[in-house]
Amino acid sequence: MENKRFVIAINRECGSGGGTIAKQLGKLLGVPVFNKLALKELENKYNLTESELEEIKANKRHWWDDFCRFYRQFGSMADTSLPKQDEEVVTSEKVYKVESTILKEAAAEQSCIIVGRSGFFIFRDDPSAVKILITAKKEARIERLMRKQQLTENEAEKLVEKIDSSRETYTKTFAGCSRYDARNYDLVINVTNIPIDAVAEFLAKSIKRKFNL
Repeated sequence: MENKRFVIAINRECGSGGGTIAKQLGKLLGVPVFNKLALKELENKYNLTESELEEIKANKRHWWDDFCRFYRQFGSMADTSLPKQDEEVVTSEKVYKVESTILKEAAAEQSCIIVGRSGFFIFRDDPSAVKILITAKKEARIERLMRKQQLTENEAEKLVEKIDSSRETYTKTFAGCSRYDARNYDLVINVTNIPIDAVAEFLAKSIKRKFNL
């Protein structure tokens, strides 16, 4: 049977090791892993840093958009002293649309693994997509970040909370659901007490069987 194109969309909690699992899975399956592909394209397009884009994604929309919507409702945009909504103003809506387009185009060309970027929602109607959530206890995630990034416990905890909150806000805004809702995925794995290598090997075997690889 001829192998078909497939896409693995992996969402993960900050510090869970989901990114490392995705990389190992990519090697085992022989497919590329796209984690910051969309962000790099957006950085180039809008001349923004990765951290700036993540801050934009953490907000539902740009304050200028809100102001323009209010003004259109209760005032006249004929006043030339107030410019029309600038199409180059970077909003979380635009980030989502561009990311979705980039990732769909990448997945259409070849089998691949998509890390984050609300992949579970972007590929929700794709029959060749497998949606996975990697989770772990908060204590374990904090400890992992402390070890990997040389952070104090307080620094690691704040980073976990900030990133998890940002990702949840982004997901609820555009997917209309929580990224923690297990119904959005084909598989949810708590990796707190499971070695990263074992998780990657388990996923590789499961995916190979599903797609007759």
